[in-house]
Amino acid sequence: MPHSSSAGIRRRVFLAGAVAGAGAAGGVVRAGFTGRADRLGRDGEPFAAGTTLVTVTTRPDGPGYQRLADGPGWPRIVRSDIAGPRPGRADRRTPLAAFVHFTDLHITDVQHPLRYEFLRAGSPKAWRPQEALTVAGAVSLVERVNGLRGGPATGAPLSFVMATGDNTDNNAAIELDWFLTAMNGGTCTPDTGEPGHYEGVQDSGLELFWHPESLLRDLDSLAGFPKLEGFLGAATGPVHSPGLAIPWYSTLGNHDGLSGGCYASGHGAIAAAATGSRKLQTVPPGEARTLMAGEGRGTDPAGHGVEALLGRGYEARTVTPDARRAPFSMREYLAAHLDPDHVGPGPAGHGYTTANLAEGTLYYAFPVADGVIGISLDSTDPGGGKAGSIGHGQLKWLDETLTRHRDEYALVFSHHPSWSMNNGTPDPARPAETRHSGAELLRLLGSHRNVVAWINGHSHCNRIRPRRTFWEICTASHIDSPQLARVIEVTDNHDGTLSLFTTLIESAAPPRSYHHDFSRTGLASLYRELAANAQGADPSFPGAPTDRNTELLLHRP
Repeated sequence: MPHSSSAGIRRRVFLAGAVAGAGAAGGVVRAGFTGRADRLGRDGEPFAAGTTLVTVTTRPDGPGYQRLADGPGWPRIVRSDIAGPRPGRADRRTPLAAFVHFTDLHITDVQHPLRYEFLRAGSPKAWRPQEALTVAGAVSLVERVNGLRGGPATGAPLSFVMATGDNTDNNAAIELDWFLTAMNGGTCTPDTGEPGHYEGVQDSGLELFWHPESLLRDLDSLAGFPKLEGFLGAATGPVHSPGLAIPWYSTLGNHDGLSGGCYASGHGAIAAAATGSRKLQTVPPGEARTLMAGEGRGTDPAGHGVEALLGRGYEARTVTPDARRAPFSMREYLAAHLDPDHVGPGPAGHGYTTANLAEGTLYYAFPVADGVIGISLDSTDPGGGKAGSIGHGQLKWLDETLTRHRDEYALVFSHHPSWSMNNGTPDPARPAETRHSGAELLRLLGSHRNVVAWINGHSHCNRIRPRRTFWEICTASHIDSPQLARVIEVTDNHDGTLSLFTTLIESAAPPRSYHHDFSRTGLASLYRELAANAQGADPSFPGAPTDRNTELLLHRP
């Protein structure tokens, strides 16, 4: 089994600025800093610029379509659920690791013949009007990370980005290529089928979908969405990414490995539809609701319902076939990460190794810093279903890896959080292997005192939960509003406690868009605005204040 990536980062993260924090349990940190005053953020933290400590994009309350603006920042909250804060810890504190967490970018080919936009017939929130701009949005997030001067709480240099899955949206080879280009740098054109000729739902004439270049009174235009002549051409035009300036690692999500994030897609009608010429755009509302209910329950992991729906003869649009839309296998996913053309800032393979490729595994360990190990798990069930689980072989490997690194602090990464791991569908490649739930994984992680955090995504919601001896940190997505990523800093307080600082960041694009600006930055701003106005947007996604900018204390193992 793979144990660690030889191309990982082995350098001690150093203290760039001392931060003094005070406050009782559950209180707001008001940090001080002994360096230059012009380096202070509004909340007194040394590198707060560019983070939600300073400002958070807001959508004014009220009905209809609203433009965005800068709003007040979110304070840092001290959480003492596991260990209490001790006076003077900021004066003693030294950083151990500082990195960035990306999750749920959902890079999307909006012209793909087998997209599930037709589910909007059953629910307005089953389709996103911002999906055509996912590449521009991801690039703007890359720009934000490149512009950060250091960890917001400690000033320590950021040493890597971890992308915990749903990096792509529909298990399409072209989406994987766009994701790797956005992360590593280069130019890509988010356009498939006939070049320069849009063939998706946004010029279909169906009132279900926003038609930005039409006077059609569609569902979104009636809610105030604007008319934007030239939008579709701009959204499918070339996008250049500078690429991340620091190394990055990759984790598999259910949308990476499964069609629609739910169905095994490498065979049968689903695979054939992906590269075909027939695009189903709408179905009867009852059919859509039945399919969504099945997805929620996980009762049809093989996708028999989708296959039946595709064969029912509902009216469909003819589109230009494109072999680049083919579903990628997990071997192809690994090979793409290991391709020398996709090294970017490194490491080679972005965590995955040739051992993963030979053994068919998608989990690995990597050195974060002196005394800190990172572990990336594969929580996607290859048999299908959007909920997660891990196989028995992986659970055994995890136990052995944590034991072998018992003298190092461990950061565990996965796509799914514990509360979304109840999928018992057998792995087709290992049908006799037991699948393990989030509750079982919590018990295993809790039995190893060196585990300090389990970091994940999938739920598109900020949520931080104490797990007796470690913290589970779930970060919101970067496709649904409020479109966030998270900086995480691990520090030793030299008083028997550790602190994990979590700080949310938005993309570099201004919140206020200009509807005539179709530059890369203009499209990224529009991406934010459309997401904030999407019908059915979930107000719970930002989480509570205690799920956002925090200092999480725990006992030093």
